[in-house]
Amino acid sequence: MRRKYFSYMTTGFWKKLKKPILCLAPMSNVTDAAFRRIIAKYGKPDVMWTEFVSCDGLVSAGRERLLVDLMFDKAERPIVAQIFGSKPENFYKTALLLRELGFDGIDINMGCPDKNVEKQEAGARLMQNPKLAQEIVKETKRGAGKLPVSIKTRIGYGKNILDEWLPNLLETEPAAVIIHARTRKEMSLAPAKWETIADAVAIRDKYDSSSDKTLIIGNGDVKDIADAEEKIKATGADGAMIGRGIFGNPWLFNRKINHAAITIKEKLNVMVEHTYLFEKLLGKHKNFDIMKKHYKAYASGFSGAKELRVRLMEKTKTAHDVENKVADFLSC
Repeated sequence: MRRKYFSYMTTGFWKKLKKPILCLAPMSNVTDAAFRRIIAKYGKPDVMWTEFVSCDGLVSAGRERLLVDLMFDKAERPIVAQIFGSKPENFYKTALLLRELGFDGIDINMGCPDKNVEKQEAGARLMQNPKLAQEIVKETKRGAGKLPVSIKTRIGYGKNILDEWLPNLLETEPAAVIIHARTRKEMSLAPAKWETIADAVAIRDKYDSSSDKTLIIGNGDVKDIADAEEKIKATGADGAMIGRGIFGNPWLFNRKINHAAITIKEKLNVMVEHTYLFEKLLGKHKNFDIMKKHYKAYASGFSGAKELRVRLMEKTKTAHDVENKVADFLSC
C-alpha cells in the first residue's frame, strides 16, 4: 500500500498519454528551443523536456538571462521544465514561476554528474541525501499546484542502491520517475543496465498497487523507437526516454515515415532550417558554435560528409554561411 507522506499525486498530462510513453531527454546545449521546434515539426515525441535550469539562478537578479532556456512553443506540448538545485525554498519559488510560464509539468534533476552541479549539492549528489531530496520534492509540489512533478535520476551514486533510493522517491508521490540505468560513477561509459529498470518496476508495484501509481520511464542507450519498445516490453516500464539518438535526426520519433528513405538533401535542408531557427530564437543569447555539434551529426554517413563537416566547422559563422556551404555541396 502507498504510504502518504507529503500530498496527493498530481498526474496532469501524464495520465492522458497512451503507453508506451516515448520521451525526449533533456540535454544541455542540445535540446534548446530551436532544436525542440524542429523535432516537434518532423518527429514529435509524447513528451518534451527543456534543458535543465538552475533554481538558484531563476530566483536571483540574473533570472532574465536564464529565461531563454525556458522558451517554448505550443507545438512542443506537453512540455516539461527541468530544474536543478539543492535549496528547497528555491524550488518552491521556481515552481511558482513555471506555473506562470505555462508549462505542463516540472521535472527535478537528481542524476546529473556534472562537477559544477554537484558542488552545489545538486544533481546526482541528492542521491546521497534522501531527506533533502524529499524536502525538495515537497516544496516543488507545493509551488507547482496542479502541475505534475517528476524526477529524473540514476540507479545510485557509487553503486546500485535502487532498492533504497527509489522507495524514498515514491514516498513523495511523483507523477513519474525517469531512471537512467547507470550509476553516477559509471557516467555514460558503461552499458546501461536495463534489467535495473525491471527492478524499479517491481519496487514500484510492491510499494503501490493503485491505478494512479508513479510511472517508471527507462533511460540509457536507447537507439530508436523499435529499441525503446523492445526494452519497455522486456522490463514492464511505462515508457522510455531517448537522448543521443536525436542528434542529426529530428525524425527519430516519427512512426509515419520510412527513415531509410530520408535523402541527403532533405537532411541538409533541415540542418539549414535548424540553423536559421537557432539564429532567430537564440542568436542574441548563445554562441553560434553551439550549432556546430549538430553539424557533426547531420553531415554524417554519406559520401563527402567529412569534407562538408570540415567546411561547416571551420568556415561558418552565420546561418547564411551554412546555407551557402550546403548549396555548394548539393550542386556538385
